[in-house]
Amino acid sequence: MAKRITIGSDHGGFKLKELLKKFLTKKGYMVKDLGTHTDAPCDYPIVGYKVAKSVSAGTFKRGILICKTGIGMAIIANKLPGVRSAVCNNIAQAKTSRLHNDTNVLSLAAKFVNSNKAKKIVNTWLATEAEGHRHKRRVNQINQLEKKR
Repeated sequence: MAKRITIGSDHGGFKLKELLKKFLTKKGYMVKDLGTHTDAPCDYPIVGYKVAKSVSAGTFKRGILICKTGIGMAIIANKLPGVRSAVCNNIAQAKTSRLHNDTNVLSLAAKFVNSNKAKKIVNTWLATEAEGHRHKRRVNQINQLEKKR
């Protein structure tokens, strides 16, 4: 069975999303694109919600979101239960977000990350497993606090 991942962007991240879809497909991933499907202006919360919901519901283990800064996408993604999204503009952030926070949605900033850098960030994020130990305890605390909403 192919590895599966969901991806989405607003118009500001559309070109980078299209590039990453091809990149991920070549790496053996089945990529589900939840929008946007053109570079026409659109609202990022709708797309971010769709991708985050697919991870929250367990349909996909991981997702990638892209907008100009990554910030708006991370904010909407983190509204859904069980989703831990981080904006990662470099490899170190991508690795640490997985090691320490067990992120399951990667938010990228098309304005600050070129295609080569984005590929390296995605590769690192996908290849890094959560460290566990004290970090697992903290992720569990996040999950418990989330239930108190």
